[in-house]
Amino acid sequence: MSVRHVFVYGTLRQGEVRDINRLLPAPRRLGTARVPGVLYHLGEYPGLLLGAAGTVHGEVYEISAELERLLDEIEEVSPRPSGEYVKRERLVRLDESVDDVLCIVYEIAADRISGVQIIAGGDWVHRHLAA
Repeated sequence: MSVRHVFVYGTLRQGEVRDINRLLPAPRRLGTARVPGVLYHLGEYPGLLLGAAGTVHGEVYEISAELERLLDEIEEVSPRPSGEYVKRERLVRLDESVDDVLCIVYEIAADRISGVQIIAGGDWVHRHLAA
């Protein structure tokens, strides 16, 4: 069995409405992390655009293949893709480590952010909307 990791930055973060820690099979938290990008406020949840100027805060978890399939369903990338998110893989540096971890990142489709407010500071948990 190969080990997979996921970077979560919104409602799947610890303590949020879809806390990944309440899903089964349970993930293993590795710690907090940041990725380069911009976080957009889409109402009840955020969307991350990777690689843009800025930093987005989140958490990294080790997950099973079964949990990965469930996350794909939650993010609507499989089995019936909605086109809202794209599943990517990126190296993510944990805040408490010098090691990079290859993580699944669910990125918002660029055509979904036109006119959408940016979350200043890139942190869904401590969100402040940019003017």
